[in-house]
Amino acid sequence: MNEARNALMREGGPAAPLLAVAGIEKSFPGVRALSGVSFEVAPGEVHALLGENGAGKSTLIKIISGVYQPDAGTIHVDGRPLRLDSPDDARRAGIATIYQELLLFRDLTVAENVFMGHAPRGRGGRLDWKAMAAKTEALLATLEIVDLAPSRVVGSLSVGNRQRVEILRALSQDAQLLIMDEPTAALTEYDVTRLFDIVRRLKSRGVGIIYISHRMDEIFQIADRVTVLRDGAQVGTRRVAETSSAELVQMMVGRQIESLFPKVAVAVGAPVLEVRDLVRRPMTRSISLTVRAGEILGLAGLVGSGRSELAQTIFGVTPAESGEILVSGEPVQIRAPGRARALGIAYVPEDRATQGLVRPMNVRENFSLASLARVARFGFIDSAAETRLAETGVTRFRVRAGSLDQVVGRLSGGNQQKIVLGKWLANQPKLLILDEPTRGIDVGAKAEIHRLMCELAAQGLAILMISSELPEVLGMSDRVLVMREGRLVAEFSRAEATPEAVGAAMMGSQGADAGRAA
Repeated sequence: MNEARNALMREGGPAAPLLAVAGIEKSFPGVRALSGVSFEVAPGEVHALLGENGAGKSTLIKIISGVYQPDAGTIHVDGRPLRLDSPDDARRAGIATIYQELLLFRDLTVAENVFMGHAPRGRGGRLDWKAMAAKTEALLATLEIVDLAPSRVVGSLSVGNRQRVEILRALSQDAQLLIMDEPTAALTEYDVTRLFDIVRRLKSRGVGIIYISHRMDEIFQIADRVTVLRDGAQVGTRRVAETSSAELVQMMVGRQIESLFPKVAVAVGAPVLEVRDLVRRPMTRSISLTVRAGEILGLAGLVGSGRSELAQTIFGVTPAESGEILVSGEPVQIRAPGRARALGIAYVPEDRATQGLVRPMNVRENFSLASLARVARFGFIDSAAETRLAETGVTRFRVRAGSLDQVVGRLSGGNQQKIVLGKWLANQPKLLILDEPTRGIDVGAKAEIHRLMCELAAQGLAILMISSELPEVLGMSDRVLVMREGRLVAEFSRAEATPEAVGAAMMGSQGADAGRAA
């Protein structure tokens, strides 16, 4: 079947859909997640799926993956109608899903992870370890991966290599349709390039790929077609070569967004945070900086430059070994996050899933986590006060949830991020540390968070923003500091902060001289 498909593609003929879903409906209590969605993927096609958080993307791919069953609609694979009652049904139909949170066994080897559940066996049903290693080597060779051995323990691998193991596992089960959910969210630029090389090889073999990403530039690099969802409905499908970022953004949000970075200049006040010669080895090396009231200070740098480690040291997660921290001009000791919170410091971490939320708890409970003293009396939670706090947060941040009792782990990534931010702002801080505030968030939610940042700065809140997205750093910052190898290496005013100058400082090239040495 695959050979016939590939021959048809080479001859330029129209390929029948590898996957076709039609009229898909799905509702949950209080929420209509999908309404009449139809979607197709051809062999050898990368079909991007776009939409704001809560638009229905995750629900759709879980239906295609057999996790959810639709209330109505049909699914055809290779022209055959199928009912996918479980992920095993989807796997047998040649469908594999690589989720943003990789599902691997960290203590097992690459080969063991690749063939988990379907390992080759020899005499007496015993595992054939040599065959397993050989088959893994063959899969690595088909994708021209030369730096990954079958015997490597997965826990020792980089995120990029762990993702390759997931792809190998899918191919070991003869997957013909691969679903990639935010595959580059935690990858370095080098790993993104390698992933795209693999995607192109899979395309050439007739594998269909559903590609979900909030990064618009990736869509135009790798996708053939793009389908946009909004509020559970299909807005439209476009060939990537025949559309533009502006059109896709308008389809996603139902309105034009004039600017993703609505930065408004405000009067900058007195220093809120001063850091002097702060040291926490190995990634915080003699750091000195100041953040003032009403200022958004951007912190740029490559992955591994020490930005997140600096934030965690300021917040007391990993206390400083030496140096000085001043809050509102007063020297303080911050040995634990509780002390930082008491001093009016809030921290929205990079990893919201494990550090920012308690995923099994509901919306109401998560909103009150950082301000329990405000909703507790005599050691007991005042449910009415907690509900009022959560209702205010849901309204202010436009959180899409069925109810305050909905488990946070079942919300979209964007809605989870809004709850993390709202949780800390309910504590009325004077310094807000934002580590990757819009990672994995759609364009509409990004604009909302950027607008909120501007409002908070106008109210006098000091903001330290860490971001790997250079346009975000340049668009939202009053000043930009650049870290490299645990040190501050350059400082730029807003006027000086050009992509070339900041990028050169991040890379350590000569163009960094445009900024002031930090």
